[in-house]
Parts: sequence; structure tokens; C-alpha cells
Amino acid sequence: MKKFALIIFIFLFTLSISYADDFFDSYSDPGEIDTKNLWADQTPVTNKEFEEVMDALEAKTKAKEKKQYKRKVKKVSGGGTSLHSGLDPMGEIDSQVPLKKNEEEGRLLNIPVNMVIDGQILEKGFYNIYGEKNKDNEIYLTLYQSQFLKGKVKAYETQDDYDAEEIDFVKYEPCNDYYIKVMFGSLDFNAYAYIMYTPD
Repeated sequence: MKKFALIIFIFLFTLSISYADDFFDSYSDPGEIDTKNLWADQTPVTNKEFEEVMDALEAKTKAKEKKQYKRKVKKVSGGGTSLHSGLDPMGEIDSQVPLKKNEEEGRLLNIPVNMVIDGQILEKGFYNIYGEKNKDNEIYLTLYQSQFLKGKVKAYETQDDYDAEEIDFVKYEPCNDYYIKVMFGSLDFNAYAYIMYTPD
């Protein structure tokens, strides 16, 4: 059996060497390559077209850098329109300590539907929304009316700022006939939660 396998191996090896020689011999003569029509399907690019593409790429890069710079300024200034007196406008943005807003009053949100949280119905109206992250990095949004806790829902962290003008924000949007999406933003994190509601 071993002899038979050895004979088969030698036969296949010899056949592959022979095939490889034929293959390379067929391309050994450079005269077979049609150099006249080699670039026939290629369209030359003019200097103007090249410069237009380069200008567009440069403009896109500058726009991206400008947007990142504005976000850093917004974060350092605490989302306000002017810099704090303790900040050096000429200094490096990355080296400055961000200002935190006073969040003792939460963020007020008017929810126009009756919500269902943990089997309890929360009537539509104004709620102070707080976002908190625990030691396990789990995020919860808590809903208060006055000093009374009305509900608490699990939220999920995101990098999306939902096109908000301020760093600190809270807003909602309907998802379907059963859920609304509450979006929360702060200097520490952005998050969203889905809350069930009852149609009127």
C-alpha cells in the first residue's frame, strides 16, 4: 500500500512540475504582450480634475477638524456661550478641566403620554429626569415629580448626542404605538431608555 501511495505521489509531483514549466514557457516571450493596446481602456486624469479631488478631500478634513474643535470648546465651557473666567482661552483645550453644571434640579421634561414603569402607570406631565451610573457601569434614568421618586428605568450608554445644542439635555421621541425613547445627555455620559406608554 505504501509503495502504491509513493508511486501516485511521484506521478503527481512530476505532472505538476511539467505543467509549471509549460505555464512559464508560454510567458517567457515578451513579444506576446500587446503593449500597443495595454493602456487603451485607461482614461487620463487632468491636472484640474486631480486638484478638484484634492481640494474636496482637504475641505472635508478641515470641516471634521473644525467640528471636533467646537465640541471640545463646548465641553470645556460647560455648554455656555462664554468661557469661565478661570479658563485661559489661549491655552490648550485638552489640558483644561471641564466645568460641571449644577445638576441638583435635574432636567425637566414634559411627557404627553401616560407611561408604564414596573407595572405602575405614571400620568403624563412634567418630570425631572436624572441620570446615574452605578459602580457596575449600569445606567438608570430616574423620574421625579417634586421630591418624590416616580419611576426608574434602565438606560443604555451611547456616543450619540442626538443633535442637541447643549451638552446637558433630555428629550423624547415616539418609537411606535407602545414605546417612547427618552434620550439623556450630560458631561459624563449620554444614554437612552425605552419606556412603555398607554395610548389615550
